[in-house]
Amino acid sequence: MSRHFFDGTGTLMRFVLRRDRLRLPIWLLSFASISVIIALAFVGLYQSAEERQAMAETMRNPAMTAMVGPGYGLDNYTVGAMTAHEMLLMTAVVVGLMSILLVTRHTRTDEEDGRIEMIRSLPVGRLSNLLSILLVLIGANIVLALLTAFSLTALGIESIDLEGSLVYGSALGASGMIFAGVAAVCAQLSPNARSTLGLSITVLLFAYMIRAIGDVMNDALSWISPLNWILRSEAYVNNYWWPILMTLAAAFLLMGLALYLNAIRDLGSGFLPSWPGKGKASKSLLSPFGLALRLQRTGLIAWGAGILLIGASYGSVLGDLESFFEDIDLMQQLIVQASGFSLTEQFIPVLMAVMAILGTIPVLLAVLKLKTEEKNDRLEHILSRAVSRNQLMGGYLAMAILTGFAMLSLAALGLGLVGNAMTEEKLPLGMFYGAGLAYLPAMLFIIGVAVLLIGWAPNLTSTVWLYLVFSFVVIYLGGLFQFPDWMGKLTPYGYVSEIPIEEMNYLNAAMLTLAAVILTAIGMLGFNRRDIGR
Repeated sequence: MSRHFFDGTGTLMRFVLRRDRLRLPIWLLSFASISVIIALAFVGLYQSAEERQAMAETMRNPAMTAMVGPGYGLDNYTVGAMTAHEMLLMTAVVVGLMSILLVTRHTRTDEEDGRIEMIRSLPVGRLSNLLSILLVLIGANIVLALLTAFSLTALGIESIDLEGSLVYGSALGASGMIFAGVAAVCAQLSPNARSTLGLSITVLLFAYMIRAIGDVMNDALSWISPLNWILRSEAYVNNYWWPILMTLAAAFLLMGLALYLNAIRDLGSGFLPSWPGKGKASKSLLSPFGLALRLQRTGLIAWGAGILLIGASYGSVLGDLESFFEDIDLMQQLIVQASGFSLTEQFIPVLMAVMAILGTIPVLLAVLKLKTEEKNDRLEHILSRAVSRNQLMGGYLAMAILTGFAMLSLAALGLGLVGNAMTEEKLPLGMFYGAGLAYLPAMLFIIGVAVLLIGWAPNLTSTVWLYLVFSFVVIYLGGLFQFPDWMGKLTPYGYVSEIPIEEMNYLNAAMLTLAAVILTAIGMLGFNRRDIGR
């Protein structure tokens, strides 16, 4: 009898691979390429042991520990140790996000679109669909591990040997598998695809946040997070395999739990409670903005809580940051670049830039929700009533701007309130708030790019995510890799004033806002002229 639960799994695996024949190779090649490029960049940037040891001293401070994880191999900071220590965590987070997106796409999204019901009408098992996507992702993460490992080994760098590369690649693959398991369980708990994605990403953010707090304040707390487990593999230094095996065991347990829940769940339902809607819609729902807010309020609350906690976690290390730098003369020589400002004040723009780019993710999700609704053929029902296309898009635009304002406010408040509680020198809360809201024009520009694509190239809306990733790499890693200044100017975040070490540049803010208005207007013009559903 149990055999029939899995009938047709092989056929469905081929179906999943057929649908993702471009998406999966692009993801996998991108991860391997980025790892290789970063390792080569480290070789070029830090050519002597003295330069690498200077970088190792930078990595000892609590702020960097919170961002990239606890340091290892710092007494002999080779290129291999540097690559694994500084890049493993961030790459693992993106690998986890890849697994979450793919599991959600092939489970609850397909269920909402009616594909699962159609598939189950064929001679396939009850668990075949979920098992097929899990097996495909297990295979994809194994390929990712081997591809990354052999690509790094092929560079021929002395400190990047085959064993260390296999540990590094396997840590990435294990992180992808465990978050595939998390997303598979969330798909059974949640009533729809939107909730599945929101809940899964909340778990990912919580894992990152709890690790950051634990690494700085309480090591035992870090062990709650699976992201901490893979960091303990210490690739290219000690090459521990047990953290990877521990992560894989947890991943398979989660996948087994997801299969069990899927076997006892009714199609179209979830285990988390959901309540029937009201018989009549409230007045607040009878507008495009009210509808957009109702559709996205759960995700907005989840993202808001996550950004607030990330801000608080960064704020919790500000006190230790100052005392750390006071003890190390070398660090004072390396880091102090703006006279008249404390080291804490100089780190605030760096932390705020990272949180602003993270906060742009829910902003883009808010405005791109319009494209998702169009893809699911729900816009026609709204536009058939007395609602214009400008009103419809205006509702989603207002939702995106409100989301951006909320994310920046929560990030600044979390950083400021907790940071002031941890430091002896109290900085004005208004300064933190100003440093956060300085990024609002850059967010408006990204929204404008998204609206432009929705209006004129709806099939290319995903490219706005590539632009955001490019912005993150340039802003976050620009200083580390010594990118030229003009690369920062290719992103809107490169024009944002670094408060408090810089005065607010109102001209740049006005130009970004004007560019955002122009892009949005052109996008709305295209949305009014094109056919809906194409």
